[in-house]
Amino acid sequence: MEIEDEAWIQAEPEAEALVWRAAQAVLDAHEDIEGHGIVILLADDDSVQTLNRDFRQKDYATNVLSFPSPQNSEANPEGQIGDIVLAFGVCQREAAEQGKPLAHHLQHLVAHGVLHLLGYDHESDDEAQAMEAFEREILAGLDVPDPYAADAEPASTD
Repeated sequence: MEIEDEAWIQAEPEAEALVWRAAQAVLDAHEDIEGHGIVILLADDDSVQTLNRDFRQKDYATNVLSFPSPQNSEANPEGQIGDIVLAFGVCQREAAEQGKPLAHHLQHLVAHGVLHLLGYDHESDDEAQAMEAFEREILAGLDVPDPYAADAEPASTD
């Protein structure tokens, strides 16, 4: 784990522990996967915007980006699952707009990002329902309220 933007720690001193707890909860629920290595970067909006522009041709900062690792042993000898990058400003703003603690939003987005690394997506309604159901299950185990509840505004993840 790397913390590029110290604003994460200033706003949420337990950020590192929260991130690892959420990532580990998803991995524990997927015992059948090979490898467990994930790199997580807590970054600023500019860094995420640059990555989003360079790798997805979308020139704006988003809350979380996931970059799955190649699954063949030659390109990925350490068995890494992939990388996740979160943008502080976007995440903080979304949490405030949705009236939830940054800690809860951070854990939701980490779980969301890890699920993307494991092949989950939300391009179709069926995929979105399956992914959201898994997120709810993981977050409930972390004592994080359902981000998709009727009274909650879900994060715009893409």
